[in-house]
Amino acid sequence: MPHEAISVFDMFKIGVGPSSSHTLGPWRAAQQFCRFLHDNALLELTTGLEVLLYGSLAKTGRGHGTDIAVLLGLSGEDPVTFQVEELDQRVNLIHSQQSLLLGGIVPVSFDPSTCIRFLKNESLPHHPNALTFLARLSNGEDIAQTWYSVGGGFVEQEGGASIASSASVSLPFPIDKAEQLLHWCMKTGLPVSGVVLENELAWRSEIETRQGLLRIWDVMRQCIYRGAHTKGILPGGLQVQRRAAALNIRLIGNRSYNGYTPWIEAIRQGGRDFSYIIDWVSCFALAVNEENASFGRVVTAPTNGAAGVIPAVGQYIATFFEEATEDHLLSYLLTASEIGSIFKKGATISAAMGGCQAEIGVSSAMAAAGLTEFLGGTQRQVIMAAEIAMEHHLGLTCDPIGGLVQIPCIERNTMGAIKAITAAQLALQSSPDYARVSLDTVVNTMWHTALDMSHKYKETADGGLAVQIPLSLPEC
Repeated sequence: MPHEAISVFDMFKIGVGPSSSHTLGPWRAAQQFCRFLHDNALLELTTGLEVLLYGSLAKTGRGHGTDIAVLLGLSGEDPVTFQVEELDQRVNLIHSQQSLLLGGIVPVSFDPSTCIRFLKNESLPHHPNALTFLARLSNGEDIAQTWYSVGGGFVEQEGGASIASSASVSLPFPIDKAEQLLHWCMKTGLPVSGVVLENELAWRSEIETRQGLLRIWDVMRQCIYRGAHTKGILPGGLQVQRRAAALNIRLIGNRSYNGYTPWIEAIRQGGRDFSYIIDWVSCFALAVNEENASFGRVVTAPTNGAAGVIPAVGQYIATFFEEATEDHLLSYLLTASEIGSIFKKGATISAAMGGCQAEIGVSSAMAAAGLTEFLGGTQRQVIMAAEIAMEHHLGLTCDPIGGLVQIPCIERNTMGAIKAITAAQLALQSSPDYARVSLDTVVNTMWHTALDMSHKYKETADGGLAVQIPLSLPEC
């Protein structure tokens, strides 16, 4: 089996909420389809379009904004640079005019209400998140492409390879499993983050990697700040009240500030009481996922639904540890990314394939590993922390109420962050020599658990909480 090279920037992608597999992935697939039409001189020949959504994309697509993502992707917009404040206006314009600029260039008649079809009773065999693009050409030909959104914003064309930012490269330290990661750490003496950084040199310079990671962290912390200062009701019809802003007000008390850095200083002035710190970690996580639920700018970590765990634990480091530097936070992200890639290779990071264990469970394991390295843990303790965190998320279902990334998704991010901190502390107080369960064993167990799990608990809103709460929403 060929080695799969995954970069830190494949695991951490800047995008738009609320879902990496249901929003970012379909957006990327639409971009790829437009690129295909352009590269083959078919863009200007296109006179009509239709998009078919299958399986999980069909069942929870509206709640996850799949239709919106497809519209913007077909219109030539990029999720990294798109101004999220203009989202409603752009989408409403397409609906009212019943047309879009294909690839941002060619006007094509397109009525979203009829041209995007939600085939809830049809699934394709390769993956539950499938969509097909159909283009009618002026010469009478029809073009069809099927894409799969396989989790974390990764997409695959039917019969093709995964489309990621990492090209086919030869890494100095190829890693598919945790035991291989540990081998390279022991052979080189490098921490996990050091091994990952050496691998990143296969794609770009260390300076470029550093700059990219600084941008990732900046998007994360600005998302936290924005979410902690935005009140209101989340979109989608569940009438969920945003809580991060109110929690921020209660915790900050009468301390004044103006901007992110003074805000962090004001938080530190509140002390280091255990419950105080835990409340802030929860606030950080809530803030990110409330932004995610509002089609805000977030970073997949490794997915949108689990986007709050790693920023929350990272902000915990940056806020409550005076010795924490910029380099520490970048090492935290590097370490976390490698754990995420091991889960993607050995199991899945798609809730439609593995339930929420594939999202919150993986993100918690990633954060636990990164935190353990920051706190001075050995390479084996770092890997042990990841194992502990995932072991206690095994079997976690994905059962979004109303097909929205809100209940129970937002609160689960707070729990994933707290579990990551607990897992790190347990690993630091333990000897890996006596551990009976390895990270590779847990990855394998997670995958087999995913295979055994009923489809009702895999992001379909057909089971669990999703069917226990009576709703009058247009989507299950």
